[in-house]
Parts: sequence; C-alpha cells; structure tokens
Amino acid sequence: MNTQAPKLYNTLTGTKEELKTIEPGKVRLYTCGLTVYSHPHIGNWLGYIYWDILVRTLLADGYAVERTQNITDVGHLTSDDDSGEDKMEKGARIEGTTAWDIARKYTDIADHEAYDLLGLIRPEHLIPATEFISQQIDFTRDLEGRGYTYIIPGEGLYFDTAKLSDYGKLARLNIAGLEAGARVAIEGKRNITDFAIWKLSPGDKQRDMEWDSPWGKGFPGWHLECSAIARETLGDQIDIHTGGIDHIPVHHTNEIAQTEAVTGQQFSQIWLHNNHIKVDGTKISKSLGNVFTLDDIKQRGYDIDTYKLLALSKHYRTEGNFTWEIMDASAARLKHWQAIASLRWQLHDTLENDSKKDDDYAINGKLLAAPHAFLEALNDDLNTPKALAIIDDAFDAIDRIGDIRHIQQSALVSLLQYIDDLLGLRLISSTPDISDEQKMLVLERQRAREAHNWKRSDEIRNVLAEQGIILNDTSRTTIWARNN
Repeated sequence: MNTQAPKLYNTLTGTKEELKTIEPGKVRLYTCGLTVYSHPHIGNWLGYIYWDILVRTLLADGYAVERTQNITDVGHLTSDDDSGEDKMEKGARIEGTTAWDIARKYTDIADHEAYDLLGLIRPEHLIPATEFISQQIDFTRDLEGRGYTYIIPGEGLYFDTAKLSDYGKLARLNIAGLEAGARVAIEGKRNITDFAIWKLSPGDKQRDMEWDSPWGKGFPGWHLECSAIARETLGDQIDIHTGGIDHIPVHHTNEIAQTEAVTGQQFSQIWLHNNHIKVDGTKISKSLGNVFTLDDIKQRGYDIDTYKLLALSKHYRTEGNFTWEIMDASAARLKHWQAIASLRWQLHDTLENDSKKDDDYAINGKLLAAPHAFLEALNDDLNTPKALAIIDDAFDAIDRIGDIRHIQQSALVSLLQYIDDLLGLRLISSTPDISDEQKMLVLERQRAREAHNWKRSDEIRNVLAEQGIILNDTSRTTIWARNN
C-alpha cells in the first residue's frame, strides 16, 4: 500500500517530524478519553474534533488506523498530587446517586454527543477503565516485580520515579527545580514526583467503586488505566498518542514512566497535544457561568457543524476563543458552504453536460486542484485553518463566475465528498434536493419574471421562503439554497 506520511509536531522532541510507523502502512493511535463525571462542555470536545481530523487524514493518506480511547470512570482525582477526591465520587455526591450511575449516565451522553451529534469516527477500542481492572492489576504486578514500586501504609502502592533516569522527558521537567510540595501532598512519598499506582480505600467507609488486589481493597490510579489499556489493545509500542496540553506535565509523563518501566521500549513515537479554548477570553469555569454544552449550541439554533468549523478555524496547537459573535461568523461560513453544496442539484439541469465543460475553465481547474491542496494542508501538522481557507477560495471562485453552467458537476461533488470525508462535516447530507413541486415553483417564478409579473414573482419567492428555500437571482438564472 502506498501511503503519504504527514508531518506532525512531536511534543517529545519539540520538532515537526514525518510520521514513521512501527508497522508499514498501519498507525496505532491512542487517545485519552473523557472523565465521565459530568456533562461534557464545548472545551472538552475540542481535542476530539482535532483527533478525528487526524484519523481522517491518516485514512486519506492510505494508512490503516487502529485506535484506542479509554473512558475514565474511576480513579481520576481532583488533584494531581493523589490527595484529592475521586471525580466520580464527587459527581455522585453532587447528584445524590452512586458513582456507577454517574458513569453510566455521562458515558451515554458522551457517546451520543461524540458520534451522533459531532459525527466523530468511533475508535476501534473504546474501553471504560472499570472493565479493565484485572489487566491493570496484572500491569501493576509487573511493575512491582521489576522493582519500581513501594508501599505507603494506609495510602497504597506508589511508583518510584527516581528509578528512571529520564523521568519527565516529555514535559522537560526540571525535577530539582520543582517547588517543594508541588506534587507531594501524600506523606511518605520518596520523591516529589512519585505517583499512585493503586490507591487504598479509606478504612472508615466503603467506596462505590473498589476492588480486591494484592495491595489491599482499593482502586487504580488515574495514569494506570491508559498504560494498561493501550498495551493490551495496541501492544508495547504505539505510533501516536494524543491528548490535551494539561496532560503533559503529570498524566502523560506518568504514562510514559510506568509503560517504559514495564516494556523497556519507547512507548509512543509521537505525542500530539491540543491547546484549549476560552470563552470570551476567559477560562471555562462553572463559577464564571461560561460553561456551554452542545445542547446550548443546539438550543440557540446553531448547526453542530458550526462549532466544528469554529474549532477548526484555529490550529490545534494554538489557544482558541469562543464567543457567540464568532459562532455567527462560523454559521455564515457553513451556510455559504451549504449553498455551494446545493448547486450540485442545479448543474445537471443545464444544457451542457460535464463532458462539454472544459477542465481548463478556471473554476473547474480550481475545483479539481482543491482536494490535493486541502490534504497537503492537513498533512502539514493538521493545518486546519489553511485547509478551510483553500475551501473558501474555491467556493468564492464559484460565486464570482456568475454563470453556473460552466461548473463541472462531478468536480464539485468530488470536492464536497472530500470535505465531508476529511472534516467530518455533512455538507452533502444536509443539502438534499428540493421537491418536484418546489422546482415547478422556481420555474413558474422565472417565467413570471420574464413577463415582468413582479407581484407573482414575489408571491412565489415568499412561498418558497416559508418552506426554507431562498432564491438568488443572477443575470442568467435563479439559484436556490436551503435556509437551514
């Protein structure tokens, strides 16, 4: 299989480098999943939109992709120093139910939003941490057998980071320079960067989620699930690991430590990290009242793809900003793209078929060249802003020609399909043809205009507008589009 290798910015090396897969033609990819203790907000979905584009780009490049994504439904504490409350237990306390019920509720919500609303590609392996407890215990036994762990009485089993000469290489941590206590909290840690592998349940109460283990009744540390799930599903080494920039200093650093301690090999060849998005220039926070969900976007009348376009208008490594004004601009872009998509139904009615429309027409040359330029932009470290600009340029050129009879229908449809395939949009499915009755109204209106019967022309325009069809009169014809 011939594959085209993308260039990606590797956090581990700090450079943009060409993907070189462990197995020719196949990418093994791991993505850190959501912690399902509350309703996901728009900031939570940002990274998954980018990593969906990554998968689509790899597939377009000719790779076979095997992807694993975990679902964190236990063990993620509210503090990185192993002293905080389990987020699942916190969610259960707030809603007056059990951690198991919280996990089921928000896993279902996340599944619906990711794959039904956002239209993301479902990973081959989508695994809750609670379904991999035995594998996590086996992984921990392996770590213990290799001498990387120690017990803190009453707390649990901890990883001794001093046993690794390169601990912190992903974040380029200056271990000696870390503030005293910055990651200690738990009394008995040997080193400030040591972290929990298996946490013991408190002696005075029973947790909703706890399991027997060789180290006592308790639950796995947050970092353990990703290492165990990735190794079990993808093997000792993977090609790409993705996540948010907040994962770099602790979670991903600890994943690397425990996985490479077990395997003795480099865990992931490339690490990709997305930056975050703010709302009105401020961090997303419940206390600030600026937490918006996909439901909020729908209730305001926006197409979900409007948010996807907003996300893709910034590069995954740059910080973004969400405002309703920016959403309006994104909605206008999507509406324009959908209007162009609707043209495909109106090209086959022209007198000339595609075979008589010369490829050398400037517009058709642009349409035919756009997919290559589009993929080239995505292969340059997922440069989605450039990819969107290429599409805008092609569609703006269509607007400028005035006479749609010059457009090759096949070239337009191919580009639309390419956009949908690579960006996960729904330009084609969201723009069905109008009915025969509506087409007859458009034709009747054209005849009314030719007869200067402006009253009837306006009446028909209003009828179609009520049906969600808007008309645009050009010097040669009338073009319709859906007012979605």
